Amino acid sequence: MGGHQRILVVDDEPSIRDVAGPSLELAGFDVRAVADGYAALEEVDAFAPDLVVLDINLPGIDGHEVLRRLRAAGHGVPVIFLTARDAIEDTVVGLEVGADDYLSKPFHLKELVARVRAVLRRSGDGGEPKGRLVCGSIEIDDATHQVWRDGIAVELSPTEYRLLHYLLRNRGVVVSRPQILEHVWGSDDTGDGVIDTFMSTLRRKVDASEPRVIHTVRGFGYIARGE
Repeated sequence: MGGHQRILVVDDEPSIRDVAGPSLELAGFDVRAVADGYAALEEVDAFAPDLVVLDINLPGIDGHEVLRRLRAAGHGVPVIFLTARDAIEDTVVGLEVGADDYLSKPFHLKELVARVRAVLRRSGDGGEPKGRLVCGSIEIDDATHQVWRDGIAVELSPTEYRLLHYLLRNRGVVVSRPQILEHVWGSDDTGDGVIDTFMSTLRRKVDASEPRVIHTVRGFGYIARGE
């Protein structure tokens, strides 16, 4: 497999596996593809992928349950969900169980490759200074990627963590939506609605009780502020 990063594609549609796999290989990745959730769990252990492209609507156990089991077993591998569902609730559930991004079917193969590269870049970014960030009742340990609210540990996906980290690193300063897209997603080409979705799940996990730390500044962006 050389030094290429490994991608596991999980989808029960042969047409998706037949085009996504070769496209990712052409982009320089080592790829394996499986058709159901149980096979996905086995391949994560056997193949040790750097990222999983995971369909939500799978036979046997669905993508949400696959991700729950991976996280419960301690696997922190980044996951991009593929979904043909339009309901925002399905996307929110996926983010809450630990997904890093999502892509709606049908999708362009170039977008899939770009999303994969962006998530891998974010997950492997070691350029941030290590230390602790504290804002109000939220605390981050950047060396271990642990997060606490009122002293209680909170589990976040890597993308949720980067979003919270960016807000806390700039605590007391309003950060705009374009700034968030650039620093958290690595590009301002990502759909603007992704901020709303991730911000909603992040607030539910770490900022659901008073006093709130994450505030919306309408027309400008967001600010993390501790009283």
